[in-house]
Amino acid sequence: MKYDLKPFQLTALNEMLEEAEDAHRRYEKTGKPQVISLTAPTGAGKTIIATSFIEDTFMGNETHLERPDSIFVWLSDSPELNEQSKNKIEATANKLKLGQCVTIDADSFNQEFLEEGYIYFLNTQKLSKTSRLVKGGDGRDFTIWETFQNTIEEKSEKLYVIIDEAHRGMKDKGAKEATTTMQKFIKGSKADGLSPFPVVIGMSATSERFTALVGNVSSTIRPVIITPAAVRRSGLLKDEVVVLYPKDITARVDMAVLQAATDDWKKKCDHWEIFYDKQKTKRVNPVFLIQVQNGTGGKVTETDLDEVIRTIEDRIGYTFNDDEIVHAFGEKSTLTVNGRTVRYEEPSRIEENKAVKVVLFKESLSTGWDCPRAETMMSLRNANDATYIAQLLGRMLRNPLQQKIMTDEYLNSVYLFLPYFKQATVDRIIKELKDDQGGSLPTNIESSEIGETSTLTAMPKKPKKPSSSPKKPVSPPLAPLSGSISIEDIDTPSPVPEPEPVKQPEIEQDNPVPQESFVPKTDPFPEQPEIIEPEPEEPEEREEEMADEIDRLGIIAYINNLGIQSYEVRKDKINDYLKSLFQLAGFLHQTSLYAKAVEDIKTEIACMIHDFIDGLRAAGTYDAMSKKLLEFALSAQAFDVFGDALPNDVQVNLFTTDTDIDRQFAASEKKLKNEGVGIKYGQLYADPSDINEYKIDVIMFVNDTNCMSNLVKYAEKKYHDLIDIYRSRIKTLPDQSRARYRRIVNDGDAVSSHDFYLPQAIDKYPSSSSGMVYTDHLYVDEETRGVQIKLNTWEEGVLEEEAKRNDFICWLRNPDRRSWSLCIPYEKDGHNESMYPDFIVIRKDGPHDYFVDILEPHDPSRTDNVGKAKGLAKYAETNYDFGRIQLIRKSKKPTGEDGFIRLDMSKSEVRSRMKGIITNDELDHVFNDYGFFD
Repeated sequence: MKYDLKPFQLTALNEMLEEAEDAHRRYEKTGKPQVISLTAPTGAGKTIIATSFIEDTFMGNETHLERPDSIFVWLSDSPELNEQSKNKIEATANKLKLGQCVTIDADSFNQEFLEEGYIYFLNTQKLSKTSRLVKGGDGRDFTIWETFQNTIEEKSEKLYVIIDEAHRGMKDKGAKEATTTMQKFIKGSKADGLSPFPVVIGMSATSERFTALVGNVSSTIRPVIITPAAVRRSGLLKDEVVVLYPKDITARVDMAVLQAATDDWKKKCDHWEIFYDKQKTKRVNPVFLIQVQNGTGGKVTETDLDEVIRTIEDRIGYTFNDDEIVHAFGEKSTLTVNGRTVRYEEPSRIEENKAVKVVLFKESLSTGWDCPRAETMMSLRNANDATYIAQLLGRMLRNPLQQKIMTDEYLNSVYLFLPYFKQATVDRIIKELKDDQGGSLPTNIESSEIGETSTLTAMPKKPKKPSSSPKKPVSPPLAPLSGSISIEDIDTPSPVPEPEPVKQPEIEQDNPVPQESFVPKTDPFPEQPEIIEPEPEEPEEREEEMADEIDRLGIIAYINNLGIQSYEVRKDKINDYLKSLFQLAGFLHQTSLYAKAVEDIKTEIACMIHDFIDGLRAAGTYDAMSKKLLEFALSAQAFDVFGDALPNDVQVNLFTTDTDIDRQFAASEKKLKNEGVGIKYGQLYADPSDINEYKIDVIMFVNDTNCMSNLVKYAEKKYHDLIDIYRSRIKTLPDQSRARYRRIVNDGDAVSSHDFYLPQAIDKYPSSSSGMVYTDHLYVDEETRGVQIKLNTWEEGVLEEEAKRNDFICWLRNPDRRSWSLCIPYEKDGHNESMYPDFIVIRKDGPHDYFVDILEPHDPSRTDNVGKAKGLAKYAETNYDFGRIQLIRKSKKPTGEDGFIRLDMSKSEVRSRMKGIITNDELDHVFNDYGFFD
């Protein structure tokens, strides 16, 4: 593969290879057809996994021998889906030869057998009763059914059928015919003279759908299941899909909603462009999808396309070029829209056509369509199309860079605008999408009225007029935030008020995602008296305003530079340490953090092999072991004409050929992760007079259990040593490199550590219209400079106490399971679990530095109470950059009034006591001895 598989994909691949090998053995032994069911949610990369399966079947890998004479038939229910799969396989596979993928042509295909070493692509439409493939005569020697049957009879041990998106045939137009055709491969067809195929691999979103397709058959079904949670962790999909609808649809609001959708698309374009400029990754070029109504009376569509394009152009102040707008209507004709030439574009080609900005379509994008660039969609269809929209939404979940964006959460979401839908029909879309995925989704789907979503930032706009009143850390309840868009305001939006003129130039900070390298200066407004002559009283007002302003960017930069540890917690680690070590070494090499990492590791392992061989030679056992490796016995048993065994057994000793040694050496290299360790050993220690000797040395090392056990121990220690050495340098790398490092480390350990890193803008922060508006939160709305958050009474009380401190600056609500959230591991019932402390509080420490605290108000009656307390204490042992790390309970003060008692894990004597506690009663005693009221 040209791309590294995600751990969950690699796990599924290995399961498929094992099941396929066993399936063929069982079929040859029993004649019973075998079915492998790959169940994976949207975005899991089923085609990528299947491509790797085909490659590793042909070429072998570290655990499976090659089978280059295998034959694959790739079956789908759509010509375009079929061709798209073929193109994707050819684009991603690097072991397949040119021409190895063959599309079966209905007019010209005429073979007695399918040939070994090829992948044949076929769709169900070509197998209809009217197709030339299923008819004899007319120069055709064999029908396709005869070709299949001949191949089954002569080459069954080499044959596989892959049914792509098998569930699709159960839902779309022509479902009954497509299903019947697919079932012929599984059940056979007496009418066509076709036996069941020996091994069938079905790929589907749910096991129930493929089971329904299989029906009542005698085949053995072998499930391979990818969970939504595994896909969610991978970063392949957007974190969130937001479905937006108007509060009132009694009036015509479609163009107003289109304006809101246009604003979102333009914002996405801006954010992606800034991300590209900063990270130098692949440019995304977001696509704006607009779904229009069907046409009647010969009209292409009932939607006024001129109005649609005119509204978008007026909103963004830009006139599209002809190649920037395309349509995917079934008519496939060239249209003129608002004076622009709008041509037809095949849906499968939209992703690669980077010039395309706007796509107009009706129904053609749900089948086989894959366009991760689709960032915003507007549907002008009515509620009757909920099922179709749910199918389409499932195709929009993919992340265009196949990774979570660390520095801008807004880019981890996709937005769908529905002007003709109410809450009830939106809920129906979400339900149908979940049903389509078996009740479980690998991404979050949320819905809300237009105007209720916002992006929080660490760079709020300057107020129109600075206030001279003293700052109150926790603000009282205010009116609802006014920074969001309402339907009534869209056509004539109120202009954002400009700041009052000041006598000194300001640094503009209206960029929603600033450059990562930006570090706020102590004085961001240097005086320039030669330009503007200030009035005497104004500098004092400016100084007061600056002192009153929270330096959010400076705080984020300070926290990100501390090297605070956050953790990723999994139930089990994914990779073995040798694989993780080479992945990490490759990363360090490619980022130039440690250019010789891979070569040094190969040299060290080669030295281990050399030491092992030297030990054998010193012990005098090398010659005997190498001879045993090279020599094998061929035994024979003699029988008489009646089948009775004769006593004179025959045994012939033979020696392994050079070809056999090369084969064993290649297998050993695979067990050493195919990184060239054996070749490196040969370069360092090979005897030129005996070229096979170094290969035999490597084979003996790999076949020795103790040697491989010691290698794993070496890999584990080296892996963690490299993490400890280079972890602090990762933060200097671009976002894409940091995301790759995070994946490598996550997959290496069940509990993996990372530098805590806050972005400068976050999307869909958990807020509530019934909550209080806080102006001293670390992230706020860009316009209103506040955020509305609903806290429980404990949390409100703790925050009020914090606000009374003289050194208090601001705070951050630390939500669960966000890409940037602070996560601390703890143990519960013998398993690793994740804890997300409620608050991160920032306090002042001198003129330029800060104290950063962790506060966790926690109910002592919960079953995780002791585990979280010990987890905080253990975390405090190695994270010295925090000021306070407190577990907090509500309790009665000695005076009798309610208060909050705090246990500070940053104190060594508290941590010492925490090590021995097991029960809640023991934790209560620690609170009694060391707890205090603030």
